[in-house]
Amino acid sequence: MVDVDGSQLGVMTPFDAMQRAQERGLDLVEVAPNANPPVCRIMDYGKYKYELKKKAAASKQKAHAAILKEVKLRPRTDEHDLDFKLKNARRFLIEGDKVKVTLMFRGREIVHTELGREQLDKVKEMLADIAAVENPPRMEGRFLSMILVPNREAIARLERQRASQAAEEPDEDNQPDVATAAGAETAAETPADAGES
Repeated sequence: MVDVDGSQLGVMTPFDAMQRAQERGLDLVEVAPNANPPVCRIMDYGKYKYELKKKAAASKQKAHAAILKEVKLRPRTDEHDLDFKLKNARRFLIEGDKVKVTLMFRGREIVHTELGREQLDKVKEMLADIAAVENPPRMEGRFLSMILVPNREAIARLERQRASQAAEEPDEDNQPDVATAAGAETAAETPADAGES
């Protein structure tokens, strides 16, 4: 038997336990029925159920449903454009979303699918620190695509590194301005000099 404040009341008969709960105007709830003897607790059961419901809603609200975002490329996408598109893909992965990298072939480019595979291999290498390949590159008509999923451990490690670097760097806003401090010292000396002459 466990009391409202969590203190142990010891082993007692069900009748005595019910009587104690009624004296306090609370409920007797069996919390561990498989234990020997079963463990009961004196509590406000309505309040307990309400708190459980509230915790479940809070955890559901924190959960992020992964959405499939898409980044489109071409076989001859320029280096700068590729960096820009992969910056977005990196942001999507850090936010917990999946990323579908689609490479589109136009006209006679379809003959050179090896260029597209090289491009996707390059993308895979550039995002390898935070992503894993869920679906390897495969052709779907004129499109070659693969799906990347976030590597949660790597992203968490990256976030910790950023946080520690931010903590180590001195905050420029809190540093005293040297010119202002020197001006204050000069202003403080001026009245004393005037009194001596």
